Amino acid sequence: MPYVDGFVAAVPNANKEKYREHAAAVLPSFLKHGAVRCVECWGDDVPKGEVTDFRRSVQAKDDETVIFAWIEWPDKATRDRGMAALMPEMEAMMRDNPMPFDGKRMIYGGFESLLDERQG
Repeated sequence: MPYVDGFVAAVPNANKEKYREHAAAVLPSFLKHGAVRCVECWGDDVPKGEVTDFRRSVQAKDDETVIFAWIEWPDKATRDRGMAALMPEMEAMMRDNPMPFDGKRMIYGGFESLLDERQG
């Protein structure tokens, strides 16, 4: 079953294009190191909840949009090898192309797939 790294962050609305450019520059490195799919999504319908929600989870401000992203790997072992190989490259990339949002408010984690249903 695939292994997935998931990410949620708040990005200033004014940085939407910078964020897209940043992701476009970084994602090929994940693919080079074994990822099979990288997806970046800009929040479009992110409702407020009664107790918690995506916006509160990343302390999004009124002028920020929540992004939801994931990187799919064939398995955890490939992910672990890929991330280990990728880290020095990412550190250099982040110096040259810093994240256009507050990374301290980003939520991320690795997830083992339980179900994976697909049409066709």
